[in-house]
Amino acid sequence: MNLTLKKYVLPAIGVVVGGIAAFFYWQQIGCNSGTCAITSDPVNSVVYGAIMGGLLFSMIQTDNKDKTKEK
Repeated sequence: MNLTLKKYVLPAIGVVVGGIAAFFYWQQIGCNSGTCAITSDPVNSVVYGAIMGGLLFSMIQTDNKDKTKEK
């Protein structure tokens, strides 16, 4: 797999997982009064969850470069 493609696989998975989780959060809990900026609308909830999922998964991504010890 191409190195640049590998770099974005984990954050892309995070975007999908975050969006799905945010949709289910909106569906099950949500905000019925409409005063909540994020959870009152499913689109806002999914976009916010996707962004947060992408950021979270990009933080746990490791760098696979060979680290050589300098002597």
